[in-house]
Amino acid sequence: MTAFHCALALVAGRFVPGVRIETEDGAITGIDQGTHAQAGDVQLTTVVPGFVNAHSHAFHRLLRGRTHDDGGDFWQWRTRMYAEAGALTPDGYRDLATRVFTEMRDAGYTSVAEFHYVHHRPDGTPYPAHDMEIALADAAASAGIRLLLLDTVYLRGGVGAPLAEEQRRFGDGDVHGWLARWHALRDALAGHPLTELGAAVHSVRAVEPTDLAAVAAGLPAEVPLHVHVSEQPAENEQCLAAHGVTPTQLLAAHGLVTERLSAVHATHLTDLDIQLLGAAGATIVMCPTTEADLGDGIGPAPELLAAGARLAIGSDQNAVIDPWEETARLELDQRLRLQRRGVFSPAQLWRAGSATDGFRVGDAFDAVEVDTGSTRTWGADVHQLPLVARSGDVTATIVAGRMTRPQER
Repeated sequence: MTAFHCALALVAGRFVPGVRIETEDGAITGIDQGTHAQAGDVQLTTVVPGFVNAHSHAFHRLLRGRTHDDGGDFWQWRTRMYAEAGALTPDGYRDLATRVFTEMRDAGYTSVAEFHYVHHRPDGTPYPAHDMEIALADAAASAGIRLLLLDTVYLRGGVGAPLAEEQRRFGDGDVHGWLARWHALRDALAGHPLTELGAAVHSVRAVEPTDLAAVAAGLPAEVPLHVHVSEQPAENEQCLAAHGVTPTQLLAAHGLVTERLSAVHATHLTDLDIQLLGAAGATIVMCPTTEADLGDGIGPAPELLAAGARLAIGSDQNAVIDPWEETARLELDQRLRLQRRGVFSPAQLWRAGSATDGFRVGDAFDAVEVDTGSTRTWGADVHQLPLVARSGDVTATIVAGRMTRPQER
């Protein structure tokens, strides 16, 4: 048993002084409030649940600070991204992802959903033993961060188009080939305790409608499913031209808009799209720093929340790795869009960042210690830290009860 004494901690939606958290095998077994530290306790200051990075492409980190002079739009940026994807090797990806995941951990993320589609060799032939996927699991273990590996079905180069040369390593022939590989991968990852296997559809552009139904039928019901949805107006236009409906409506027609769905970006939605996602209780993963960097636009986050959807954050292309920045921009971008303040409550921002409103018995002890007296945070109401704190204010990250201090910045 390991006990942590927190001078201040977020518990069930409230900041409580003198919180002693007992853990066993990384899970919370007891919470005492208004108490003093005992001999042997790990003593911490202000502690909050760890942040959940609900959407990442680790290798996109290679483009940070290198694409501004290109100008152009998302599609021009994508060409540069494909070039980086084509050069990845398992050993190189392990090293790169370890550095990226470590940066996430030090910023306050305790888990990351890695949207992974660089499956095979550049010519499309498979590696012998899930080499790229194991590289990512190894990297998460080295960094000490939880990994939801979202193995992604990516079969088409666009609506009605085959995979292009630079996309060949993403594909699996057909959806049944992908499903077979997915089930085999589940067994291969069994020895990685910090890694869980989820699934993703890259986008409605990357599959045929019949593939969507096969995914819905071929995956166990409890498996998380993520999809890029309506990130660009061109995606909507192509889907409407080919299928007569929006991407959200196409996903719904094939049984994929359910509570287990995480719709990434969801930037350009119709009123019906919002109703469908809200009624299903789907999660909407907003990636504000990426959406700003790529000029995607600002999605209807408050309307989605009001309709019944849940909000989450993601670092996506990792041009910025800072969960505090993502949560702040979740609010600030909406202020620009709606021209009013206080769009989300502090409680809603905490929940979007960490998927919880505080520590509870039975949960894993994944936590962040934050400096409330830094040049950025002093004087702030602790409830409003998501608006003012940044990654440099993180003084410790705890994953499954194991604490690390940030590397030298």
